[in-house]
Amino acid sequence: MAAEIGAPAPDFTLLDQARNPVSLDDLKGHKSLVVFIPFPFTGICTDEACTLQMNLSKLEELDAKAVIVTAHALPTNKRWAEENSLTLPVLSDFWPHGKVSTEYGTFDETLGVPTRTTYVLDADGVVRDVIATESLGIGREYTAYTEALAAI
Repeated sequence: MAAEIGAPAPDFTLLDQARNPVSLDDLKGHKSLVVFIPFPFTGICTDEACTLQMNLSKLEELDAKAVIVTAHALPTNKRWAEENSLTLPVLSDFWPHGKVSTEYGTFDETLGVPTRTTYVLDADGVVRDVIATESLGIGREYTAYTEALAAI
């Protein structure tokens, strides 16, 4: 069942770029953005990630955390994070391939990657908003995140 507004977010534990486990429980107690991206090392995904990184202090002011989820392997995520100076967690949903993305309802079976979808969670891990684009070629607006977080 896909993640739905008003329902608890699907539980997960994935490894970040430093091989640290990050779970939904780690996000609880704060508002959170679970940001699914299709392709590291592409312009739109990199721009979105760098925008989040540059605005981490603003997210903290809103008592919010952010994680990025890809269906790529740990070494790919590590290199992408290093090349872009990303300190926020970049989580690998590589194996079983796309399991968490599928549970959230954002996995594109044809491409084998998640769609460009963000789940905005409250401090209890309940989905309060979903921010998505109609095309992988369109990035999400950062202001949509701050507006959704401020509304919680």
